[in-house]
Amino acid sequence: MRIDVVSIFPEYLAPLELSLIGKARQDGILDLHVHDLRSFTTDRHRTVDDTPYGGGAGMVMKPEPWSQALAAVAEARPGHRGKPVLIVPSPAGERFTQALAHELAGEEHLAFACGRYEGIDERVIEWAGEHFDVRPVSLGDYVLNGGEVAVLAMVEAVGRLLPGVVGNPESLVEESHSDGLLEYPVYTKPAVWRDREVPAVLLSGNHGKIAQWRRHEQFRRTSERRPDLLEAFDAGKLPRADRSALQELGYDIVDGRPVRRPGKAESAG
Repeated sequence: MRIDVVSIFPEYLAPLELSLIGKARQDGILDLHVHDLRSFTTDRHRTVDDTPYGGGAGMVMKPEPWSQALAAVAEARPGHRGKPVLIVPSPAGERFTQALAHELAGEEHLAFACGRYEGIDERVIEWAGEHFDVRPVSLGDYVLNGGEVAVLAMVEAVGRLLPGVVGNPESLVEESHSDGLLEYPVYTKPAVWRDREVPAVLLSGNHGKIAQWRRHEQFRRTSERRPDLLEAFDAGKLPRADRSALQELGYDIVDGRPVRRPGKAESAG
């Protein structure tokens, strides 16, 4: 996969040279390029922003440097077919999820436009649609100073799904959000730490009971911390053990979805 990132702070993306993503770059799994937007300016001050039409606070990123940078990105893709996907981090975009990370991991070429100030001139986004599949994406319901933090998170979330990046592919299957639930709690040695014991079932050697305990913990943790995920969970074809776990937690299956029984107090979490 090829990834291009355009930013006025290219040094902000230096962490992408570290850990598994950095190794994936060294191994040729991930072809990642970071571009300085100011390199595409034409004035001696390397200006990338100006005052907004209509007035108001802040500055808006100018269209010409962005069009030059994105045109260069669109052309630098030998052997790739179709349009690359342009991700524009924005609090007004669709929510970034594990499902979207999996979808993007199937693309040949991703580009990221890191906006700053009050954002990028909207005409750039409209123009870019001629050369890219443009997708404004939000990391969450909050505002950052720029898109770099969001890009770091998204590149890592997408990159680790590429074959060969994570050493044990099975670990990707059991993670939070991989099946719509949160991950079960994990433990390691010693078996007793500061008077706190590892759950006995994990020491039993009974893999069937361990799997059942972990599944129950997924439901319990999701119910406590993210009940919204459980309400949207497809429970129509759950095995009997999973249905029993939900019933113990105070849920009934109604029209294929877990519904908390009236009067069942929310768990503290």
